[in-house]
Amino acid sequence: MRHEISTRRLILSTIGVVYGDIGTSPLYAMKETFAGHHPLPVDAIHVFGILSLVFWSIMVLVTLKYVTLIMRADNRGEGGSLALLALVTSVTRGGVQQWVIPALGIFAAALFFGDSMITPAISVLSAVEGLEVIAPALEPFVIPVTAGILLGLFSIQKRGTATVGLVFGPVMCLWFVTLAGLGLMQIARHPAVLAAALPTHAFAFVLAYPTTAFFALGTVVLAVTGGEALYTDMGHFGRRPIRMSWMFFVLPALLLNYFGQGALLIAEPATIRNPFFLLAPTWALAPLVLLATAATVIASQAVISGAFSVARQAVQLGYLPRMTIVHTSGREAGQIYVPLTNWILCAAVLALVVGFGSSSNLAAAYGIAVTGTMMIDTILVGFVMLYLWKWPPLAAHAIAGTLIAIDVAYFSSNALKLMQGGWFPLVVAIVSFTTLTTWKRGRSHVFRRIREDSVPLAVLLASIDDIRRVSGTAVFMTSDPDGTPSALLHNLKHNKVLHERVFLLTVVTAERPYVSEAERVEYTDLGHGFYRLICHYGFMQQPDIPAALAACACHGHHFDMMDTTFYLSREVIIPSLTPAMAAWRERLFALMNQNATPAHEFFRIPNNRVVELGTQIEI
Repeated sequence: MRHEISTRRLILSTIGVVYGDIGTSPLYAMKETFAGHHPLPVDAIHVFGILSLVFWSIMVLVTLKYVTLIMRADNRGEGGSLALLALVTSVTRGGVQQWVIPALGIFAAALFFGDSMITPAISVLSAVEGLEVIAPALEPFVIPVTAGILLGLFSIQKRGTATVGLVFGPVMCLWFVTLAGLGLMQIARHPAVLAAALPTHAFAFVLAYPTTAFFALGTVVLAVTGGEALYTDMGHFGRRPIRMSWMFFVLPALLLNYFGQGALLIAEPATIRNPFFLLAPTWALAPLVLLATAATVIASQAVISGAFSVARQAVQLGYLPRMTIVHTSGREAGQIYVPLTNWILCAAVLALVVGFGSSSNLAAAYGIAVTGTMMIDTILVGFVMLYLWKWPPLAAHAIAGTLIAIDVAYFSSNALKLMQGGWFPLVVAIVSFTTLTTWKRGRSHVFRRIREDSVPLAVLLASIDDIRRVSGTAVFMTSDPDGTPSALLHNLKHNKVLHERVFLLTVVTAERPYVSEAERVEYTDLGHGFYRLICHYGFMQQPDIPAALAACACHGHHFDMMDTTFYLSREVIIPSLTPAMAAWRERLFALMNQNATPAHEFFRIPNNRVVELGTQIEI
């Protein structure tokens, strides 16, 4: 009984968090397909053809691809592009794959940042545009109201989502029940519309109007935006609750609403101006606008939280510099707030709302980020099928090839909207990709120079007998688990003393989401009062050095923070005569390094126990 209650709660939470994006797609998908940048005639053959494409897009790209296939490729329970990248990297080493696979995974994460900017803008804007249906005179208030809602949403992020999350599930359940009810009312009047589920209508439409159908794919894909969130949020809720809630609740509600909109359009073509809100009777419009706004705020919250998680993963995996990460819940490790990410998103979202002015204009910018991410996920899971699951090559190539062909068709159709707004997510992705790869490459050059300039530890240990030892404990943090920390060399050079106990501590991030407490600390006694500590964390975990040191009690070491001094090295990047990177990338890397969160703050070290020693490094 307790297990059943826990599963029901997980399913309720899943509905509240995971499906906000795809669950609010009915607000604009059908309208943009028929009345967007490439409008279609609102007649039976086009409505049946589009409905059939929507139905099979959802079934193939979401149900078969993500729910059935890709969700099997979890990294110790975690999903998402970076988690999938870490999984694929662990089974493919060497050759061209060594740089192609990381580049793909990083670009998918970069595309997600573009998606996380567009989703709140288009979702909330499309809901507030319901005011125009209630009264056309309210049109001037749409942009200010949307901006106010979004600004309020970003302003409360620092308080965490624990309290708001309690109402997410019930509100989204009401939303999906409303979707199903509105659709059923129209289907009951025109039940023949259900025949559009037959694939023959999609094939007939494509064969009769191939060019029109190709253009239509660019807006049909709006019906599956958010499908990738099922995989991204798998670590929070588990595979089973996501699959159950999709198959038995969310999927039927979405399909009923789309078919209901199709039935309405066949009966009343003029309702194309806003077929979703015109499904409802006049008396229900105001409550429906309020409910839609609440649903889109929830969808936006889920995407914002996802951006925080991706930013933390990028920091832990070495693709972004250290940044302030605030844990907003003492019970839920996944509830975090990243101030820098939050306010960058806020500025971008508000600029999108004001700059594009309507959900129709934003729709042109939406598809490229989603279809690009889906295409990369297919490529990466193809490597998983071959190298991890050991599927027969013929089967793996056939499945991956078919899915990639579908993804390419959708991506190509969206690429035609490049000048209408599709440039925005690509620009964001290119900037994000450049930032992520610059930091990763710059740090690798810094580590190389540190190793080159480092004195072998064996040489140091052989020459310290004459050095004066003082009471207390010194912890020298170093990125190189083998060499001598530069801070230790500087300390010897200037102070000419060593503490009784000297610990050389390195933090290593594993290619898995979590590392257990039992595996946290790797301990080695080096002799002469020196000890090597390697602390292992997963890419979903926040390092806590004092807590890790407490785990050394099993080795006979106890740490009194008032008697322990932490020595950190602060690298100052200076250009060399033979730069390892382009000059502009070196300047970008130096700027990022200069503005990174201080190490003692990131690793939760008491700041009154820290000594920083500067080191100039040429790259």
